[in-house]
Amino acid sequence: MTEIRALIVDDSSVMRKIVERMLRQAGLESLLVHEASSGVEGLEVLAVKPVDLILSDINMPLMDGLEFLRQIRARNLAPGVPVVMITTESSEEHVKQAIQAGARGYIRKPFTAEQVKERVLPLLSAT
Repeated sequence: MTEIRALIVDDSSVMRKIVERMLRQAGLESLLVHEASSGVEGLEVLAVKPVDLILSDINMPLMDGLEFLRQIRARNLAPGVPVVMITTESSEEHVKQAIQAGARGYIRKPFTAEQVKERVLPLLSAT
């Protein structure tokens, strides 16, 4: 598999590392990871770095994941790049809003490498 460039957006540096580790365990050994600690920072990364996959937390300060997703679409950043939302929310409403805003999927914390494999990897082969 060719190198996959992923952007992981989460206000927790520990969670960003966990997401990266889960992606690698799910089979993406050839992975280049860009990190952002907020939606604002994520938009700055997308303005200068091409990516193949975006994983974003929903609950973050400065700009939450839903607004980040809306801004990606409004600014036409990363067109066609699958966005997967990561959430602790049990509320289906947040998930519905994310899908309506253009997310291609979601995973709930805590998650396993197997869940990442099932929900994220198919999105890469579909692009």
